[in-house]
Amino acid sequence: MSDFQNEVEARVAAIGTNKQLCDAASILMQSTLTAKYSYNFSWQGRPIIQYPQDMAAMQELIWQIKPDLIIETGIAHGGSLIFSASMLAQLDLCDAIEAGETLDPKVSRRKVLGIDIDIRAHNRAAIEVHPMASRIQMIQGSSIAPDIIEQVQAIAANYSRVLVCLDSNHTHEHVLAELNAYAPLTSVNSYCVVFDTIVEDMPAEMFPDRPWGPGDNPKTAVWEFLKSHPEFEIDKSIQNKLLITVAPDGYLKRVG
Repeated sequence: MSDFQNEVEARVAAIGTNKQLCDAASILMQSTLTAKYSYNFSWQGRPIIQYPQDMAAMQELIWQIKPDLIIETGIAHGGSLIFSASMLAQLDLCDAIEAGETLDPKVSRRKVLGIDIDIRAHNRAAIEVHPMASRIQMIQGSSIAPDIIEQVQAIAANYSRVLVCLDSNHTHEHVLAELNAYAPLTSVNSYCVVFDTIVEDMPAEMFPDRPWGPGDNPKTAVWEFLKSHPEFEIDKSIQNKLLITVAPDGYLKRVG
């Protein structure tokens, strides 16, 4: 397995310098974004609005980090919350097997915390009756409002390994405020994942009805945040491996 892993790492590193391949991926990304490709997928019955490649990356990170808490800004239909909760359920099961215990499915050792300014009633209802619901807590309100930030910080204080995912309002100002509020909650060797950094790399005309676009988006917020936060670094190996991702420069690993 070590030989295989070395081969994987070498291939991934080579992808980052393969201009022809990266250019082809960029063209495909633009075409699929226009076609709303990410809206075609669901997880355990709920629309997830993510690229399968990023879902695969998140699965790898969750298995590697084994977080106790996953914080997510942006809920939409709840597919991402369900995805994260199902991954945490698997971790709980593995812990129980290793300890020789019987797992009570109603007892949640780990949690997903979702924040959204507008949790639609039908989405909330669907999430609350889902089999993964016991592992999910939702907070309605602006993710950058002081009282919401305080609530999240209080909850996070009870957990030792925290993974953060930011996927709500995509303006530079909003994402930078989210990074300042929630990235510090990320555990060392865990990740703060900033979605939709791809906006910076797309033509401005792709976002005619949005307050974000090239020059004002999650990637510009990431770049600004990193200027004063050396404890985080961009894990380029993830975007190189995926090629197709909405989060180039968005997989931030906490290294200190």
